[in-house]
Amino acid sequence: MNRMYFTITGLYHYYGDKFLEKGMNVTLEKDVDNKHDNEAITVKIEGLGKIGYVANSHYTVLGECMSAGRLYDKIGDVAIGKIILIADCGIVGSIEDSYVKKEEQRRLYRGQDIINEDCKQKKR
Repeated sequence: MNRMYFTITGLYHYYGDKFLEKGMNVTLEKDVDNKHDNEAITVKIEGLGKIGYVANSHYTVLGECMSAGRLYDKIGDVAIGKIILIADCGIVGSIEDSYVKKEEQRRLYRGQDIINEDCKQKKR
């Protein structure tokens, strides 16, 4: 299973982060009406609505997370993510490959197949 990681930002403009828990599902939705960022992805929770955005700046993206710009073309209009890390420096979530566009899944799997084939060759 391939995963893509994202950082949630802007939480304090909405509800803060005290209610978030590891394992919570979040909905990622492309914000096509955003006048400031044409690759904006909102993060929502059922019952509250928008709680923030997927980070889209090298100042706000944590570790190996993808920026909204890198993630934007890899997902459909809506994807389901899961919060996997709550740290003092930010919140990290992941998207499982079932929400990744099919073309991107094929690219990721081809890369994994190449690695697997390379390992098989070395064992022979």
